[in-house]
Amino acid sequence: MSLPSLSLLGSTGFPLVVCARPWARDLLEGVAKHDFIPMRGRVQDDRRTVREHRRTWGMNAAHVRGLALPDSLSSAAVFRLAGVPSAGYRDDGRSLLLRWPIAKPAERLHAVQSWYYLTRSALQRWGLPADPEQPGPALNLPMTPAHYAAADNLLRESGLANQVFVLIAPTATGLHKGKVKVWPGFDVLTRSLQSRGYTVVMCPPPAEIDEARRNAPTARLLPAVSLGAFAALTARAALVVCNDSGVSHVAAAANARQLTLFGVTDPNRTGPWSAHAVCVGSDGNWPAANVVERKACSLLPSV
Repeated sequence: MSLPSLSLLGSTGFPLVVCARPWARDLLEGVAKHDFIPMRGRVQDDRRTVREHRRTWGMNAAHVRGLALPDSLSSAAVFRLAGVPSAGYRDDGRSLLLRWPIAKPAERLHAVQSWYYLTRSALQRWGLPADPEQPGPALNLPMTPAHYAAADNLLRESGLANQVFVLIAPTATGLHKGKVKVWPGFDVLTRSLQSRGYTVVMCPPPAEIDEARRNAPTARLLPAVSLGAFAALTARAALVVCNDSGVSHVAAAANARQLTLFGVTDPNRTGPWSAHAVCVGSDGNWPAANVVERKACSLLPSV
């Protein structure tokens, strides 16, 4: 969901350095030229990594600016301890760590809009170009030929090349306000789609394979791939069915046709930023299996 913000930062013409978890490196491989610093989630280690990278910039280091998109205290602390003056939202006492603390907008925005607003505000504080005013209607992840080649190779080796298939993602890591973020009807949906002649596959990361098998035991399990290849796989699917999770945002970034299921989160805040996405359910109300089945079938081609 940060892609529009990265695009806006890149449009300034200044070098861009992305600090993010290691899994994001492959996914962002096609983004306009940038450096990448892997963040491990440990403040002191991450501070050391950023500081060491900063030293390689020589005289340019004096002009470095940081933008802490996450609201966490740790994201602001890493930049502060690494000697990088930063902008970010003034949350959780972060104002003391930020050179340019920015108040959140009064209206409740989608996460994409909120991060974009923060990015524009920071650029304006720095006297840099900050147009357009709003993010575009699509995330437009620039996938590489290698991403598509890996996805196509996976489909070819699995005997799915040129076949209509539904990609499900019956997992979601973590809890939201103590509630499980996984729709409970994936097994019923999978069997229903299979009875209609659709091939249903899933491609979870290794750590989520057991949960995926429990939630959709009859779905075909594909070997895990890199996140960039997975994004390309979503674009190859006739339909992606997922929870409000990382998969939903990856599919949106790849402009994949998707059906995203909500039950414990707000679609208006964290829903997929894509015209190709259909959302069913709401915060506090999971959709019934028959409702999801009908919607999925309406989005799928005949087989």
